[in-house]
Order: sequence, then structure tokens, then C-alpha cells
Amino acid sequence: MPERDPEIVAPGQGRRRESVEFVSQPAKLLRIASMIREVLQDVRQSSVDEPGRKRLREIYDRAVGELKEGLSEDLQHELGTLTIPLEGTPSESEIRIAQAQLVGWLEGLFQGIQAALWAQHMQARAQFDEMRRRGLPPGSPEQQSGDREPGQYL
Repeated sequence: MPERDPEIVAPGQGRRRESVEFVSQPAKLLRIASMIREVLQDVRQSSVDEPGRKRLREIYDRAVGELKEGLSEDLQHELGTLTIPLEGTPSESEIRIAQAQLVGWLEGLFQGIQAALWAQHMQARAQFDEMRRRGLPPGSPEQQSGDREPGQYL
């Protein structure tokens, strides 16, 4: 199956059938990604005791669960196959690796979304340029704003 960039779909909005990957809650994903990035920085800068590592595992597990809610089934499956399950009381290095992997995956997802949006923008721009090249029909909004052709009424 060819790889596609994920698209953003507003809640309640359908998605195109040819697209398999989509994100329905991009703002939620950004908030979780920012939180995970901050936690990862804190873990790198300090030593974490056993209760702290247990709490970090809980935060990680909840973050992964919340992320999956805003993703299509294909992206949920991809995330599930790439994330490291943390069990018991993980070591600091296990926590750092799991969180770094999650942050990296999210950054890749966001880059895919940006690429998809850029492609859509460029496609719309090409269509607009093609319309301009062919000439706009009389009465279009661009012609009404200033460059009027002589008409029946002066």
C-alpha cells in the first residue's frame, strides 16, 4: 500500500474514502506532544525515584491512550506497533527511550500533516493560476472589484 500523508478531519466531518490516515483532533495531539516533550526534558535533567518512575509510566500510558482517540485506525495501529509498553517500575533509561520514541513519532506525524497541507495549498494555487491563465469569466468577483469590461449599462 502506498504511504500517504495524514490529513486533518474536523470532528463530525467525513473523510475521503481514498485516504486511510487521518487526525480528527490535531489540537489535542499537539497538547499531548508538548506535555510528553516537557516530561522527557525533566527526566533527562534529574534523577527520578521509584514512585516517580511509576507515575511517569502512568503518564506515558495515559498519553498513548489519549493520542489513539484522535487517530484513524491505521495510525492507531502504527502507534501501537512502535510504542514500547512500560510495565512494572521502568528504569529511567526505559522511560527516556519510550518518551523519545513517542515524541519522534509525533513529530513525524506533524511533518506529514504539514506536507499534506502544503501539497493542498500548492494544488489550490495551481488551480487558481490555471483559472487566471484561462481568463476569468465576466462578472467574477475579481473583475467586479475594479477592471470592469464595458457592459450594457454604463
